[in-house]
Order: sequence, then C-alpha cells, then structure tokens
Amino acid sequence: MDIYQVAIRPLLFNLVKADPEWLQQQTIRSFNWLSETGTNPPASWINHRLQKSLCLYDSRLEQNLFGLNFPNPVGLAAGFDKDGVAAGIWPNLGFGFAELGTVTFHAQPGNPRPRLFRLALDKAALNRMGFNNSGAAVMAARLEQEKHELTRSIPIGINLGKSKVTPLEAAAQDYLDSFRLLKDLGDYFVVNVSSPNTPGLRSLQDASMLSAILELLQQENNTQKPIFVKIAPDLSWSAIADIITLAKTYQLAGIIATNTTISRDGLKTQVIDQTGKSPQEEAGGISGEPLRDRSTEVIRFIWQQTQGQIPIIGVGGIFSAEDAWEKITAGASLIQVYTGWIYEGPLMVRRILAGLLSKLEQSGLNSINEAVGLQTKIPKF
Repeated sequence: MDIYQVAIRPLLFNLVKADPEWLQQQTIRSFNWLSETGTNPPASWINHRLQKSLCLYDSRLEQNLFGLNFPNPVGLAAGFDKDGVAAGIWPNLGFGFAELGTVTFHAQPGNPRPRLFRLALDKAALNRMGFNNSGAAVMAARLEQEKHELTRSIPIGINLGKSKVTPLEAAAQDYLDSFRLLKDLGDYFVVNVSSPNTPGLRSLQDASMLSAILELLQQENNTQKPIFVKIAPDLSWSAIADIITLAKTYQLAGIIATNTTISRDGLKTQVIDQTGKSPQEEAGGISGEPLRDRSTEVIRFIWQQTQGQIPIIGVGGIFSAEDAWEKITAGASLIQVYTGWIYEGPLMVRRILAGLLSKLEQSGLNSINEAVGLQTKIPKF
C-alpha cells in the first residue's frame, strides 16, 4: 500500500465528498498543464520525473494489434479525458494506450449535477454523466494542434457517442458526422452504444440499428482505421452473439467488453454519502469491483464464440495484476482501467505491469500475447 492510498486518497475523498466530479475536473486541468511541455519548462521536468517513477518498459509486454504498437496492455478507459485535453500526458503515467471521449457531434452539458457518486464500500462508482463534452469539432481542433506539437508514443483511441438532441432514427448520421471530423486524428475508434445515461442509446445495440451505424462508418473509413464497438454487460448471450456476427460482417477491429452496469445486485453500500439515498434510488451505471466478474464472463464468452479471432479490450473492475491477468487469460488482448485507477492511485499501472511480468514468468510464457485466452476452464453458456 502506497502513500496515495494511506494518506492522499482519504484526504481528497473527504475534501470533495459532496461532488467527486470536481476532483476529476481539477485533475484534468492539472494534466492539461503538464501536457504543455513545449512552452512550460516546469512541466517538462515533472513529466520526466513521472516517467521515471510510473512507467515500466519491457518487450514482453508489447503487442502489435490491428496495425498499432502497444508498449503494454494497460490503457485508460474512456470517460476520464472526455475532450482530449490531456492526450499528451497519458504515456508519462505508464499507460500503453488511452481512449478519449466519449465525444458527440454536438457539444452538450450532460445531465444535471450531482451525477458522479462514490460507493466506497464496494470500491465502485455510480455515474450518470450523460456524455458531457465540448463536441467533436473542438476535440478535432485540439488534436490537430497536438499532432503538430507532440510525437505520440502510445495509440490514442476516440470513443464516439450519440448526441442527446439527435433522434434515434438519425443516430447513424450523428456518429458519421463525428467520425468525419476525427478520423485522421485517432489511432482507433469506438462506437459507444452501451452507456445507460443517454435515453434510448442502449437500443442501438440491436442488430438492425447497430448495423446501420457500422455500415456508414465503414463506407467512410477510407484510411482503414480500426473500429470497435463497446457493449453493455447487461446484454443476453444471444444479443452478444448477434453483435459478434456484426463485428465479423463489418470487419470490426474488435469488441470492448464492457461498459457500466445498471445492475444493483450485491452492493454493500446502503446510502450514498453525497445524496443520502440508496444506489437503487439513483439512476446511472455502476463501475468498479461490482462489474469485475460479469465483464470477465462476457470476455470469456466472446473468446469462446470466436475462437480468439476477434480482439477484445477488457474493462471493468480491474484493481490489481490478478484482475488484469484474469481478463487477459479469459481472452482480452488489452485491458482498460478507470475506477480502479481512481481508488488505487497513479502507481497502480506500474504495479499491474510488474505483476503481469511475474505471472508470465510463473507460467513459463515469453510474452503477454501468449497469455491471451490461456484460461482452460471455460464455462458452458
């Protein structure tokens, strides 16, 4: 246990108990400042120190997937850097890739605050942010400037969502409009149809509606950027099987499993500090430890159904190297963290990477790629 968990996290969590979103906003502002290394000598020095303490480089952790080189399999999940203001800082914090967004074509404020809550007893978060972001055009302008100032050392993905003002029947065009603005600026793209916080969005996971979105995007995708679809953990096995079929039909790069859950089963938290209400009374998706087992089951199912032919990015409840190893051996080529990183602190990524190297040695494996799908006890679905 490091100083963050013992002293810093309790202090920060208590100071901003009323609104955890404020802390996230301040963190992003700090990271934005650190990204401005060209005109900011102090930021350059801090970045150098961050790299030395938080990064771990080892060729056994590297992978080349869908034409991109990943220095390690641990990425930042979408939702933290919604507008891409800190795209340049993520490699210095140890990440092997980072996903920006969710971004929508139209700028939107998101849902009313408060909309982000901690469930400390469950090591979880409940959010109903509602895709608050400055819009695809603003992100495009920012990334265009970043492209001229920085050399990327890790892949940067962009997570696309539907604008709240756009009717469901016009969703495909809305995703396409965002993709057109950003397609030359992201290394891979994600179609997010699984957030529970935009009315009707999850209905876009239906095969016919999702197919319309993917059809338009792939027609526009003349540079052959890798495109993923991000799915909900609450789907039935048959619905996931339908999405696997679509992934094959439209030659998607892979599937991200999973988004937050609307389930409230097994929660220890009875009352949310910020509102005095129970989690059952508050709308939104749950992330963190309560999601861990279900997201791993979904990963395992996709791996089993595809015989490992469709790459999977696993996300949900990763706090430790053991959690990461479980998802990788279930079939995830890459993993993403968010809630675990908030609870465990900035040293978490390095600890996970060191733990994965130990797991490789214990298993007699030479690379992380050899561990993908290694799990042999696969339940029948």
